[in-house]
Amino acid sequence: AYFAASVSCISVSDSVSEIMLSSLLARRSSSRLMTSSVASMTLRRCLSSSSSSSSSSSSSSPQADYDVAIVGGGIVGLSTAYNLSLRNPKLSVCVVEKEDELARHQTGHNSGVIHAGIYYVPGTDRARFCVAGARKMLAFCEEHGIPHKRVGKLIVAVEEEEVPRLDALFERGNENGVQDLELLGLDAMREIEPEVGGLKGIWSPNTAIVDFRNVALKMAELFQQSQLKHDNKNAGENVLTSFEVVETTRDNLNNVTRVRAKDGREISVDTLITCAGLQSDRVAAKLGGDVSDNKIVPFRGRYVELKPEARHLVTTNIYPVPVPGLPFLGQHFTPTMSGQVLVGPNALLAFKREGYRYADIDLRDVWDSLSYPGMQKLMRKFFAYGVKEMYRDIVPETIYHTLRKYVPNLKLGHVDFDADNGRAGVRAQAMSVDGSLVDEFVIEEIRNSRAIHVRNAPSPGCTSSLEIGRAIAERYDNFVLNE
Repeated sequence: AYFAASVSCISVSDSVSEIMLSSLLARRSSSRLMTSSVASMTLRRCLSSSSSSSSSSSSSSPQADYDVAIVGGGIVGLSTAYNLSLRNPKLSVCVVEKEDELARHQTGHNSGVIHAGIYYVPGTDRARFCVAGARKMLAFCEEHGIPHKRVGKLIVAVEEEEVPRLDALFERGNENGVQDLELLGLDAMREIEPEVGGLKGIWSPNTAIVDFRNVALKMAELFQQSQLKHDNKNAGENVLTSFEVVETTRDNLNNVTRVRAKDGREISVDTLITCAGLQSDRVAAKLGGDVSDNKIVPFRGRYVELKPEARHLVTTNIYPVPVPGLPFLGQHFTPTMSGQVLVGPNALLAFKREGYRYADIDLRDVWDSLSYPGMQKLMRKFFAYGVKEMYRDIVPETIYHTLRKYVPNLKLGHVDFDADNGRAGVRAQAMSVDGSLVDEFVIEEIRNSRAIHVRNAPSPGCTSSLEIGRAIAERYDNFVLNE
């Protein structure tokens, strides 16, 4: 019992919800925009002849198949490819993804909330990237016709002791530059959300929802179109799926990095950028990155949902005031683009980095987490809280009384607690050796191997993805093009 409680003693922030996945762009071997090499060549000639050439130039070795390869086909990796193509159209860029389709993991298993940037420490990249990234994300969705809704968010204090923390959170949001925030009493909150309860709340009207997987696939489409338009090297072969990287070798004589997949395929690149999410520390280690300072620890979170007859009770995001000392936003109500209303997430240490079901277990992943000194320290610190969270996961009905504080007319029968129907996902969270969770985006450069590693991009990673991609593209300019 102690072992089970210890394993299960951590909860995760709002990050995850399982979405049915499909891909229009990925292929099982090497994804192409055209279905035949002849058609691809024809399209490239047509686009090349009708477009002006870019003034940007590539500095890669002539021996390389691509100027840049990006490991990881999630939203951060695809945003990086998209931003590189915008800034340097003549760069040949490739994305390699170990799954058979893009956006398979965190991009497709999250709450779908475009966060405004209220929670994060002022002056950090996490705060700045979220605020700027949210505006860019909304503009991107509007420009490209991606369905989204500005449903807003209420952060609600339901106890007197929470009111000072709510006021401080309001000041933080304003300091971060979040637009149009309001501090409201109950009557004013009910003009926005008639069924809400509580004492006082922050209203964020620009918080929105979207299916981030749709965003990621649009980024993939746009960067591949750019590769074809500029007739870049190996254009039409810019997304390689089922390409699990097992080895990289730096060939200094030819100034390239050779990247080999598990199935034997190999590409050569001038510069390698990793955006590997749940596998980011392991991939970085293979490529010479220093991963001694922190490790990815996976946290699994599951949502339950309101039954269809109760969905009218919640039309906006309703969040609690975060608990002091915990890096989690707490269980909340979240509308989705498909019309559902999610409740959660709960959250526990995952037994597999990419395991979304209770039965998903990988002994290597379990051992990596439990043997890590930082995890052991965190378990001791939050043991009581974790046991409570474990109990709520086993008996999810126990959260009902908490939920009613936020929506007083919610009935027990309004919530579908069936674990089999719960939407779940796994968050990649970097943890330091001292047991603290790394609450900043971490991007590492290794100049001697011409590599850039995204080591930590937790929530609000999806919201911030366009801004993270921009920052990586700028680093590439400084790192490579200005040598």
